[in-house]
Amino acid sequence: MTAPNWLPQFCTVPTLFAVMVVAELVALVVVSVPEASPRPWLPRLGVLSVYVQWLALLNAVVLCSLRRPLAHFDVRAGFGVAWLVCLLVTALASAVVCQMDQALGLGLSVPAGSSARFVLDNAAIAALIAAALLRYLYVLEQWRERVRAASKAQVEALQARIRPHFLFNSMNTIASLIRTRPAEAERTVEDLADLFRAALGADDAPGTLGEELDLIARYLHLERLRLGDRLGVEIDVSALPRDFALPRLLLQPLIENAIYHGIEPRGDGGTLSLRGRREAGALEIAISNPLPADAPARRNGLALANVRARIEYHFGTRGVLRVEPGPGTYTVTVRLPEAVAR
Repeated sequence: MTAPNWLPQFCTVPTLFAVMVVAELVALVVVSVPEASPRPWLPRLGVLSVYVQWLALLNAVVLCSLRRPLAHFDVRAGFGVAWLVCLLVTALASAVVCQMDQALGLGLSVPAGSSARFVLDNAAIAALIAAALLRYLYVLEQWRERVRAASKAQVEALQARIRPHFLFNSMNTIASLIRTRPAEAERTVEDLADLFRAALGADDAPGTLGEELDLIARYLHLERLRLGDRLGVEIDVSALPRDFALPRLLLQPLIENAIYHGIEPRGDGGTLSLRGRREAGALEIAISNPLPADAPARRNGLALANVRARIEYHFGTRGVLRVEPGPGTYTVTVRLPEAVAR
């Protein structure tokens, strides 16, 4: 039985950073061991750090290149092969460095006559460090896969909740228009059809911010028909790029939340504010609404939690959903990075 992609992706910045940190710790431990002929501590650390970091990055590049072939092995066999590769790379690289050091007569790292011991010592250290690091990164990668799977399941559950909810509310609005304003009801049905055509697109294909804003505009049109003058809208999103890749139905639930929990319970209604700006390589979208006088101190937060999970799933830790309840107002701010790794 194979386990595709069980080996961590060594070419990513977080993994490379972890490898470099471990390598530097090894250099600090090695340089603290007393020598028979003491040399200045700082120059030793500098030379050893360069050498160890080079070895670590060389091993990372080799494992990154072999990730796909190693995926054909089961976990135990693949782990063993990866471990042996680290030993072989370290031994060969140590032998090359040893020969270069002695040929140039630099005496930086290899005392004369101890080439074999230098190579064996490096291989032994690499055997211990590679086994521990590979195991740690494997466990970390498995944990991340479980988090991604749980987030994806939550996203699918959210989609199943949003669409019927929105459909039922929209159909109620259309039903209220059929007798009194049939022409308006017909146009609203067409608008609703266009809205759902966009909302029910392929789940795997991302939408764009422009499509999401158009979706919100259609939704607000339906809600204006239902609430009339009680619903005011202020929109300022001209600074946002409409071609920005965005998961479908990411912002619309927040707009729906603001209307149903903030504006609709108020007798005189209120104004929904939707504003966006670009700042420091990220997009910030703020949705504000007034609060009813008897608003609970805490909401159940289910919709917010689901949207937050979707943001984390698609944008990682750089995507943020921030809630800012204030006196008489409730603001939800979504911050999304413009450069997305996934």
